[in-house]
Amino acid sequence: MLVLLMVIGAGAGVLAGLLGVGGGIVLVPAFFYAFQTLGYDGPQLMQMCLATSLATIIVTSLRSVASHNKKGAVDWEILRGWAPGIAIGAVAGVLVASSLRSATLQGIFGVLALVIGAYLGLGRSEWRLGQAMPKGPLRVLLSPLVGFLSVLMGIGGGSFGVPLMSLFNTPIHRAVATAAGFGVVIAVPSVIGFLMLDIDPAMRPPLTVGAVNGAAFLVVIAMTLITTPWGVKLAHAMDPKPLKRVFAVFLTLVALNMLRKAFWG
Repeated sequence: MLVLLMVIGAGAGVLAGLLGVGGGIVLVPAFFYAFQTLGYDGPQLMQMCLATSLATIIVTSLRSVASHNKKGAVDWEILRGWAPGIAIGAVAGVLVASSLRSATLQGIFGVLALVIGAYLGLGRSEWRLGQAMPKGPLRVLLSPLVGFLSVLMGIGGGSFGVPLMSLFNTPIHRAVATAAGFGVVIAVPSVIGFLMLDIDPAMRPPLTVGAVNGAAFLVVIAMTLITTPWGVKLAHAMDPKPLKRVFAVFLTLVALNMLRKAFWG
């Protein structure tokens, strides 16, 4: 288990630094296959994967926000305006995720990962829905949706927040920095909720509190702290655009496999 988790953490860290995607999009399926391989395949397996992924996101997002803020890249006005709605959506996400079976959550993850993969692979940086981030009724509608969908996938603010801000004319570096703040707002209330979830003791790995596996959390955090800077160096040394296309294909295959397992076991 330790070796598997070290490999998972190292890979997630490099990808996060290289492509700017949150580690959660990689961690959730990786945890799923690792825990399943180790024999912890119960009706609440996906809840443990989502919760453990979100716990790691608290640490990585706080670190990311702090480093981006030193460079003045975080748009605090957007973050303050969107944070309450995102937090409400995240709490709703925990309530819904807690009541669903693992297979249903696999299906939801698969569908949403296909959407993210399609955007990564086919999206264009010049696409726009507006000239500024929405306020008023549209923000009231969209902000909880970002929190809700992110919790159902066990991811931070990057996968939905960055495309959303880019579509509303936010410069990409500002969007990535501010989305890290979204990640904190998503992960903190959702992890508190998941810590209270009751998991069958026979179906959970050692060192699990509520739905959060402490061993996976600690190992992955340690590995991502080491490997994320490697990914950042690689990103500066090469053009990440073709790699984003490759990752989009990889993510699509992972999503399709999740859907296959959800519907056919």
